[in-house]
Amino acid sequence: MVWKDQLDFVLQHIKKNKLRVFMTVLAATMGCAFLIVLASVGFGLQDSIRNEILSDENVTKIQVYDGSQFTEQQKDEIKSIENVKTVLETITVNASAHSYFEDRDTNSNLILTNMKDFKDVTGKLAQGQYPTKPNEIIVGYHFAQTLLNDADREVINEKSKKAEAEGTYYDGNEEGYKQSVIGKEIELSLISNSNGATETEKVKYTIVGVTKKPSYDWMIDNTVHMDSKQKEAIGSSLAALDDVSEDEVFNSEFNIYADSLEHVKPILEKLKDKGYSVYSVTEQLDQMDVFFLVLKIGLIFVGTIAVLIASIGIFNTMTMAVTERTREIGVLKAIGASPKLIQRLFLMESTFIGIFGTIIAVMISYAISFTANAILPLILKAATGEDAFSSSDITFSLIPWQLVLIASAISIGVAMISGYRPARKATKIDVIQALRQEL
Repeated sequence: MVWKDQLDFVLQHIKKNKLRVFMTVLAATMGCAFLIVLASVGFGLQDSIRNEILSDENVTKIQVYDGSQFTEQQKDEIKSIENVKTVLETITVNASAHSYFEDRDTNSNLILTNMKDFKDVTGKLAQGQYPTKPNEIIVGYHFAQTLLNDADREVINEKSKKAEAEGTYYDGNEEGYKQSVIGKEIELSLISNSNGATETEKVKYTIVGVTKKPSYDWMIDNTVHMDSKQKEAIGSSLAALDDVSEDEVFNSEFNIYADSLEHVKPILEKLKDKGYSVYSVTEQLDQMDVFFLVLKIGLIFVGTIAVLIASIGIFNTMTMAVTERTREIGVLKAIGASPKLIQRLFLMESTFIGIFGTIIAVMISYAISFTANAILPLILKAATGEDAFSSSDITFSLIPWQLVLIASAISIGVAMISGYRPARKATKIDVIQALRQEL
């Protein structure tokens, strides 16, 4: 019996019992679809968290602990490591920068850094350029928004009370200075964090650049960035104000930047081998991948139980098929069909049931996944009132091709195993007894 004849034989008997086969395929479809959709939740959560981590602009940053004692020799040693972009020293001033412009003012954090290294790390600014003169500064993306006058503060206070009564939050984005701050001259004084009652003399600075918008919508960045050459002047000014040492005025942090994400891990390993205490946010990815690997295996295992339950239907269908076709099996044996051929015919039928069920299950699973990602954020937003749930960055269900292959292999494999015993039973039917059976 050639392949075409075997296929016709199987399809003929499937058509004879359409309803029974349909119900069996439906059971296989439900089991496989349940497996895929359940496991897709794990893949979706992992994708959402991974994208959240990778969306951080500091994803190539390697933090150095106890780096306050870095020498120039150590910096050069680290810079010599392959794929290290730069070593950036960020100096946080232990004081609040009080900026004055026209009838407006704002308080900000003040950071000193080497502008050349800062440019290498930050890249293109949202507006303007990097400082080239001592009295030039860069400000955070929301600096203009936080420049408020008394009228703005009253409006924000009223809107905040209204938002609080409604259970929401108002961030003041409708107030503040609405024009570009590039080229504007501000007066800046420092208020010591240890003694907020006193303030240094005002010094004039020109804003020449505005940094990029933060990765997260909830972040408000109005930081003032100055060149590290201003450290001595600022240190002496604050030290005289509070009668403290320079070490108490500044907090230095050293960060190493790789030229790309893929080179972060090799650089981390080299630095650790050299005895440096370092950490990168990418290390979270490795820990997260292990966690989600276990979670996805667990979800696939639970989904497989549904497939196994569906296999009971396939086993029953194939057992009934063997019983109903006892005479046909006897005829096949009488004309010379081998046991292997008879076994193959019944295995083909159970395999077809598994394949049909899997194909339909995959299509249904993708439809459910698409619908869940489109509707669930809207439902959660309506239930909680949080706009964050309406963001397209949240993936509730994700079906990669690897999951489709795994689910298909499990579904079709279980279908074949379910049909194996009935197929073996068919090969052991006695020819004489089979031919004697009445039609």
